[in-house]
Amino acid sequence: MHGPAPATTMRISPALALVAPHRLLFLAGALDVLAAMAWWMLWMAGLRWQWWSLPHTPAPLPAGWAHAVVMAYQVFTPFIFGFLLTVFPRWLVQPALDRWHYVPVGLALLGGQALTLAGLSGLPQVLHVGLLSTVLGWLGGLASLAGVLHRSRQRDWHARSCLLALCTGLAGLLLFIAWWHAPAHGLLAFAALKLGITGFLLPIFLTVAHRMLPFFAGNIVPGYRTWRPSWLLAAFWLLLAAHLALELPHAYAWLWLPDLAMVVLACLWLWRIWPLGDGGTGVRLPGLLQVLFIALCWLPMAFALYTVQSLLYAATGEFLLGRAPVHALAIGLFGSLLVAMVTRVTQGHSGRPLQMPATGWFAFVLVQLAAVLRVASEVVDDSWAWHTLAALAWIAAFLPWVLRNAGIWLRPRVDGKPG
Repeated sequence: MHGPAPATTMRISPALALVAPHRLLFLAGALDVLAAMAWWMLWMAGLRWQWWSLPHTPAPLPAGWAHAVVMAYQVFTPFIFGFLLTVFPRWLVQPALDRWHYVPVGLALLGGQALTLAGLSGLPQVLHVGLLSTVLGWLGGLASLAGVLHRSRQRDWHARSCLLALCTGLAGLLLFIAWWHAPAHGLLAFAALKLGITGFLLPIFLTVAHRMLPFFAGNIVPGYRTWRPSWLLAAFWLLLAAHLALELPHAYAWLWLPDLAMVVLACLWLWRIWPLGDGGTGVRLPGLLQVLFIALCWLPMAFALYTVQSLLYAATGEFLLGRAPVHALAIGLFGSLLVAMVTRVTQGHSGRPLQMPATGWFAFVLVQLAAVLRVASEVVDDSWAWHTLAALAWIAAFLPWVLRNAGIWLRPRVDGKPG
């Protein structure tokens, strides 16, 4: 009797990308991660060193806004839908979704970013089509997830929280499109940029971490006490809503109130769920679990930066930390959790051991470097050079990780099981 073939001997087949939601959408997200940052890195390097001249982004869209919109609404979104379209039926005790629920979503989101990046290179009509494709993919994914929730009798607050965040993100994307057609209303674009981080991505990542990190730790650490109260999830939402309610009308001097509360709450959360603090077991955590909890440390650090930024603004009227807080979230928290969660899902859903591969460690460590470089760039001379170095670190982190994982997503499971 023969066992499963070694992974290295299995032939790559593009058709295998269609057999499960995470395969297609993770592959789309992986390509987006590299393409979006490559465009931004080339633009920044051209600006700083004048080595080349990239086409200007279509007026009146500044390149910085374009980068923020692509990262907030297009880069992470395929990974989010790939994960949720896989786990929603499990969370809600429903059958797995069919291909027609997720294949159009993956293709629309991948095509949306490709067309958007092409449009940012001087083709405004193509940019329109790219944004529309992203909206259509988003609507398709949202409809499939809402359908699972509607058919279920489970009162699952994690599922509802994710749907609320996805609806908020869709609203933010539509606000940006509205501004694109009516650029005189600058508040629409401002609101879109803020909603993308604070109303969409952060609630999604916090909700998934709130549910999954205690679950992962409980399967590994003897005597681990799961702590994921519903009130904590509600408190996160309330504090983020308060942050937005102050930031949108530019009440920056008062942001420290909800942001300091978020620092305290995040520290409490980490203290209660950190595995090494449970019962003094002293169990050596596997790498796949370590990186999840290390990544979460960026949450209190980011909101500590927001708090300091607000207090400095109240005292001086200036944003002395620039965009350091938001990049502590976007690169530090989101980028780290992306590597950790996608690696965990990829290993588990391909029949491989739940171990952190070398490319995973490499990506995770370099993402930490990219986050530090980008945060530090706000307080050093020659900031555009530091911005470019951070982008290069991001590309260097993800390139080998993407290549390895793409080979997994395009091959059969090593244990011979479907999926």
